[in-house]
Amino acid sequence: MRIIAELPHPDCKISIFNMNQKYIVKFEQGTLEQSYKLSELDLTGGGVNEIFQILDEAFIATVVERFKIMRTDFAEAYNRQQY
Repeated sequence: MRIIAELPHPDCKISIFNMNQKYIVKFEQGTLEQSYKLSELDLTGGGVNEIFQILDEAFIATVVERFKIMRTDFAEAYNRQQY
């Protein structure tokens, strides 16, 4: 797997990888991460530039919101085990 691009964003780290005819888009925020896989065949030939178009601000906002939900879910599960 090799990294082919990084997209700067203030709320999370966004990396794009290429492996086995797939693009993997990874979002990281602290100890949490979300990954999305796209087949090269599902794209119309625009490569990484086409992925940048998919990763618009509306999508990134939902990813950031999902991080908040993930953090809450994990904290609740962790706290249940502490008592």
